[in-house]
Amino acid sequence: MPFETPQGYEQNGTAAPLDAALEAQKDAQNENGVESSQAEPLEVQRDAQEILLRQDCKQQIEALIFASDEALPVKIIRQAIGQERFTDLDIEQMIDELNQDYERTGRTFRIRHIAQGYRFLTEKQFHPTIQKLMQPKLQRRLSQAALETLAIIAYRQPISKAEIEAIRGTNADYVIRMLLERNLIEVCGRGEGVGKPLLYGTTKEFLDYFNLGSLSDLPKPREIEELMRETEAQLFVQQEMNARLKVEFDKDDKKSADSDED
Repeated sequence: MPFETPQGYEQNGTAAPLDAALEAQKDAQNENGVESSQAEPLEVQRDAQEILLRQDCKQQIEALIFASDEALPVKIIRQAIGQERFTDLDIEQMIDELNQDYERTGRTFRIRHIAQGYRFLTEKQFHPTIQKLMQPKLQRRLSQAALETLAIIAYRQPISKAEIEAIRGTNADYVIRMLLERNLIEVCGRGEGVGKPLLYGTTKEFLDYFNLGSLSDLPKPREIEELMRETEAQLFVQQEMNARLKVEFDKDDKKSADSDED
């Protein structure tokens, strides 16, 4: 009666090595599409490399947008990071992931799509605080006349200088020249009237300056009227408060003078 020895052989001398059985099992696994234990670490390693590469690209994207003075198009970002394997859609997805990180960590800014590109913008709830710091600088950069002329061009473009002057009731030569120098407006054609006057329109830099994605993001006339009413109401309240304070100060001064006479 045959029996199995500790070396894995039968008494009659027929070989039955264990490694042959293991090899057969491995072949069966490969035929069934089961990955070997040696392949698993390689797959994990590839996944880890992909994660690290993607994280590195996100950091580069963040640095590029942060350092740029203007909105960066996706194509420029992709070329700058030097990873042609990533598509425009991949870059946009990474920007979305960055914004999710900012949302999760409570950051005060996001990367927004502005004027055919991406740039950092602070969240709206922080605008009043920032305005206290930036408003004096903005006023120095663009005068009231420039802002009024720019608004007319933005809403009526394409528009001629004569039409701008008819609306404002004043000469627009200097303001138009200044806006052209700052690249906020540009010549976009000629009119059909006498002399074929130059027509003006806003530029990409205009959208970037005012953080607009497109001209469709301009405030509607109704919104402007509501804002003006709110502003007028605030001015009225401020004037009333100033007048009342003046009256109170006058009363205090009179009381002080009367007491001095006594």
